[in-house]
Amino acid sequence: MHRFGLLPKIAAAIVLGILFGSFAPQWFIKLFVTFNGLFGNFLSFAIPLIIIGFIAPGIGTMGKGAGKLLGLTTGLAYLSTAIAGLLAFFAASLLYPVILENQAAQAFENPEEALLTGFFTVEMDPVMGVMTALILAFTLGVGMAAVKGNALQKVMDDFRGIIELVIEKIIIPLLPIHILGIFANMTQGGQVSAIMSVFAKVFIMIIILHLLYLLFQYSVAGSLKKQNPITMLRIMMPAYFTALGTQSSASTIPVTLAQSKKNGSSDRIADFSIPLLATIHLSGSTITLVSCAMAVMLLQGDTYTISMFFPFILMLGITMIAAPGVPGGAVMAALGLLETMLGFNGTMVSLMIALYLAQDSFGTACNVTGDGAITSVVDSLTNKQELR
Repeated sequence: MHRFGLLPKIAAAIVLGILFGSFAPQWFIKLFVTFNGLFGNFLSFAIPLIIIGFIAPGIGTMGKGAGKLLGLTTGLAYLSTAIAGLLAFFAASLLYPVILENQAAQAFENPEEALLTGFFTVEMDPVMGVMTALILAFTLGVGMAAVKGNALQKVMDDFRGIIELVIEKIIIPLLPIHILGIFANMTQGGQVSAIMSVFAKVFIMIIILHLLYLLFQYSVAGSLKKQNPITMLRIMMPAYFTALGTQSSASTIPVTLAQSKKNGSSDRIADFSIPLLATIHLSGSTITLVSCAMAVMLLQGDTYTISMFFPFILMLGITMIAAPGVPGGAVMAALGLLETMLGFNGTMVSLMIALYLAQDSFGTACNVTGDGAITSVVDSLTNKQELR
């Protein structure tokens, strides 16, 4: 059981949740709902800490480095992440009204009346608000990059280690139980068939968008390198499938590095760019997050506009910096933005986590494969004499 991966656990949790919701007595489902209340409150408590733990040391580390090369690589990674988010927004805006027609009304008709509440709840107030945490993280990160000493950077790196452990040892292992409870509750409330149909359609759309975006990235890289983009993409496939299996950009770095060099990127550029891009380039994760967020809003009967999502996409590119190598790091880092910028409530956050984690590995695979394209572009644009 120890080797049972997160994706099979989530799939099993969804199936068990639907079964329990269909046949189990209400008191049994209420046990899971009580757990969900406690877990949801703990998640709310952890979100500001996750934001500070990821962003502050991430920005602090990025600020120290190889000047021009760092700026070019970071700029291209951010641009790629933002374009990916906009692609997802416009694709979803075009397709959702067609593929998810009439889903909102079916899915959440009087959700408060249909869903059970827990036996009891325990308040776990966050230490600070999400926006306060974001501002504090940016202030600390920029400050650490500017000052000469490393003492605070070491403290923040240790703090990030603690937060990664909280996610890896507490949040991720308990998520399948949380998801089981959500689906059991929604099944007994008669909402689950509409939600499962949304899951399937959104899942397929996201994977198609990932592949189209990789084609776009390698078309740009290929035109600069004067190489065939399809051949370049084929050479990167070992990195794609490694990421699919590990769900971690960090674990895939050695494979991404080797395949990038096979694609003609110079050793010096690849050795610098690939490890950096593994933490700052999240185009696949952004496509997934934006598509999932819009699907959850549609399920809840909310409306979405470009003026609402454009700032969200720009903030995502920064907030997910150094989201850890643990599965689901990107969605954990984005929870604060979902609440403050898109107005997500507890139910929406839970659905978002389930929908995102169900295909997290495909987003990671898109991220790392795209790293090869950006490394190739950086290699083409960098004058070798100006590296120092």
